[in-house]
Amino acid sequence: MFAMALRTWEVRTLVVAQERELQPGRSVRDLFGFQLRVHRKRRGKSLAALAVEINRSKTVLSNIETADRSIPPELPAELDEYFESDGIFTALYPLVCLEGFPDWSRRFMELEALASTQRKFANGAFPGLWQTRRYGKRLLELGLPRATPDQIEERWSARESRQALLTRDEPPHIWVVLDEVTMRRAVGSPETMREQISHVLDLTDGPNAVVQVLPFSSGGHGSMAGSITLLDFLDAPRAAYVEGYVVGQLLESPEQVAETSLNYDFIQAAALPPKESRTWLRRVMEEFRV
Repeated sequence: MFAMALRTWEVRTLVVAQERELQPGRSVRDLFGFQLRVHRKRRGKSLAALAVEINRSKTVLSNIETADRSIPPELPAELDEYFESDGIFTALYPLVCLEGFPDWSRRFMELEALASTQRKFANGAFPGLWQTRRYGKRLLELGLPRATPDQIEERWSARESRQALLTRDEPPHIWVVLDEVTMRRAVGSPETMREQISHVLDLTDGPNAVVQVLPFSSGGHGSMAGSITLLDFLDAPRAAYVEGYVVGQLLESPEQVAETSLNYDFIQAAALPPKESRTWLRRVMEEFRV
């Protein structure tokens, strides 16, 4: 009886000890986890040992290997440094984040990274490229009320990864028109809104970004149901992206792009000049002071 029980325990221990088979061809996230396991085993490290050496949770690393958990934004660079892996994890991470977006927006994300200039009209929320962590996560929580904290964190990490293009060697020039409702409808606490507006003022205090405000006093306009992004390239025709509450649409035909561009031009013409807009934003920021 004792021998049988011991054998059963050994079998169960063996099964528990077996690592799950990975499927690197299923997704970029799976490929990231596969590369983590490959590099870990080349070093002869267990998950527990690796976790200690890079100061990470063993459970987190295990779940990343099996593609069951989102990847912390700072982890790819840490892994590249530890494994001396020539940037493979850093290179894979943006592709992992791109998978976090729905199919209809991925083509836009690809073009966004190639554009030399972006012109945006933001209706109701600050553009993702300009969102702070607190504002962006709260916005996601409002839009995804049934999402878990981990899911919100994953979605925010995907959005935040896009912001890397603002700090690259040759960032795009970004010109944003903000509808007044963007500032008047508070997302999160007064402190969150003040921080967000301050962030926009910081971003536009330089040569790479301009902000204008479209006040309520300007009346109606042609994009009251959504937002507009125009992408200009040095070696390709302009593309346009229009976004509503649920989905967005990338427009590349010359006729549709021209019509959307004209709509944007009228909105921009009705907005406050850049200098007056910054003064307006500073005043509204003070209104959120607790």
